[in-house]
Amino acid sequence: MLRADLHIHTAYSMDSATTLEQVVDRCLKVGINCVAVADHGTVAGAIELRKIAPFKVVVAEEVLTDQGEVIGLFLERDVPSGVPAADAIAMIREQGGLVCLPHPCDRLRSSMLRDGRGILNLLPSVDIIEVFNSRTLVPDANARAHKLAKQHHLLCSAGSDAHTAAEIGNAWVEMPEFENQQGFLRALAQGRIYGRRSNPVHRFASVWARLTSLFS
Repeated sequence: MLRADLHIHTAYSMDSATTLEQVVDRCLKVGINCVAVADHGTVAGAIELRKIAPFKVVVAEEVLTDQGEVIGLFLERDVPSGVPAADAIAMIREQGGLVCLPHPCDRLRSSMLRDGRGILNLLPSVDIIEVFNSRTLVPDANARAHKLAKQHHLLCSAGSDAHTAAEIGNAWVEMPEFENQQGFLRALAQGRIYGRRSNPVHRFASVWARLTSLFS
């Protein structure tokens, strides 16, 4: 069985300083043997980690659209930021990728449904809803995301949304092994979600990494 943290960031994101080597070390330490690296605006870090990690790496990207963020899974090239949500989803699909909505009901972040409306009309194009995000500060956001997934018969995922190495493994899905996109969907349908909230202090590390990136 896999213990899959399906939403992490590396130093290839502007608000993270976690090196690829730190990702590997942390995963081996806490027993995470599958990660989806969803850096902001790029798949470069995920592709590099896939080359060196002794465990399964799903190449992903967290894309900022005009209506909030969306994650493309199983990508090989970048999806540009700032495009309409429908266009981002179409570009993910063109690569054979899967579409996941991260922290969809978090009103404090750039989330698709933070205002209660978001992209409900695009949900038929979505494969997965992230129903547990360790960095969510809004008390009921994860519960609302889980309700949304059930209402629309969408698969559920979980991720730490780690921007520091110490956060990796704060959330994961226990799921069977898989080899490709369709196998991933079948495995996720059998998955069990585990997670805990991250310490909010880790957000200061994200702010510092962003400032360092801006002035370096």
